[in-house]
Amino acid sequence: MLSRIDLRDAVPAPAALRAMLPRAAVDIDAVVERVRPVIDAVRERGVDAALEYAEQFDRVRPASVHVPADALAEALAGLDPEVRAALETSIDRARTVHADQRRVDTTTQVVPGGTVTERWVPVTRVGLYAPGGLAVYPSSVVMNVVPAQEAGVEGLVVCSPPQAEFGGRPHPLILAAAALLGVDEVWAVGGAQAVALLAYGGVDTDGTPLEPVDVVTGPGNVYVTAAKRVLRGRIGIDSEAGTTEIAVLADASADPVHVAADLVSQAEHDPAAASVLVTTSPELADAVDVELATQVATTKHTERIRTALSGPQSGVILVASVEDGLQVVDAYAAEHLEIQTTDAREVATRVRNAGAVFVGPHSPVSLGDYCAGSNHVLPTGGCARHSSGLSVQTFLRGIHVVDYSAEALAEVADRVVALADAEDLPAHGQAVTARFGNRKPV
Repeated sequence: MLSRIDLRDAVPAPAALRAMLPRAAVDIDAVVERVRPVIDAVRERGVDAALEYAEQFDRVRPASVHVPADALAEALAGLDPEVRAALETSIDRARTVHADQRRVDTTTQVVPGGTVTERWVPVTRVGLYAPGGLAVYPSSVVMNVVPAQEAGVEGLVVCSPPQAEFGGRPHPLILAAAALLGVDEVWAVGGAQAVALLAYGGVDTDGTPLEPVDVVTGPGNVYVTAAKRVLRGRIGIDSEAGTTEIAVLADASADPVHVAADLVSQAEHDPAAASVLVTTSPELADAVDVELATQVATTKHTERIRTALSGPQSGVILVASVEDGLQVVDAYAAEHLEIQTTDAREVATRVRNAGAVFVGPHSPVSLGDYCAGSNHVLPTGGCARHSSGLSVQTFLRGIHVVDYSAEALAEVADRVVALADAEDLPAHGQAVTARFGNRKPV
């Protein structure tokens, strides 16, 4: 089911290695041209355009974008007690982890009378996207809302596609999760039109203002990602998220049942999901193949999973050593990386590139999806080489506050003038000397 790449003789140089690794092929640029008319229409016609696209793409036209408060309360009241308990656990653990990510202002005295303070200030308003495609994701509501709240963001709006079977409102699980988190603003809009409406705002069908946001976060399909790319700059974004991916670095000590189950769990998301095993053991790879045949046949979403596992984005990579395996997984830079080797904790400390690392046999990715306390909105497509997952920092801006006395400015004025003259920007220097009557300060 999984294709194989044999790198036991030698691991190629980084550029060649990246080119040969399994990876989902997603052409965001091609989709950008398809979403531009949607974005333009929402910019020009606001809610009317967004609702027309909902009717076209979601097969339902909500009466309004804003979901009434009583619908949130109703969804929470009807939430299965076990699911509510699970969501509460997820929220509590996420709050514990994300509360420790808060930054504090720091003041540095550069010279007597001269300080620079770095203030950490939350953005004013954010839009948090919860997808509604092949599955429903109340967990994504938790993962987006909690860090924004812990950052101190004042205005939060959750966006999720309208569902025909629920009268044009988002799935009740999305509404219940929002209510459980204390979010009272939910919009029934999805896709590129949701990102555009968040960016430009509008007026709802009942005359209620829909205020634009400063930042949009959360995973979505390729159209959501393309809209984020087009609108980046007008809004901040977390990342251009692609289809989910898992890599497992394993040696002969790994349990093939665990490895196969974890590869299947991520393939369950989407036919384009990527599941990659990097291993020093051909015997483990063979045993995982046997397990996959059994597990895929007996799970719920068999065809979706089989398509993902047999696609070019998934596969097994054989390496000669764990050290070589680390080179491979660092080049791959997986969204989720599991380490199932002897001395897994030590091996995990040597990983440089991953959205999140799951250590040992009892830390599966699905734990991180729901109840580890970590965030599951993570960089995909190799972006973990340069980007981090969603966190409190996503919603904060560092602002430098410069406070110099006359004496402190005078002490460094000649250096400012020298650099200004060197860059042929004499007015920069004059902006300093003007404070001393255009005399050289003493």
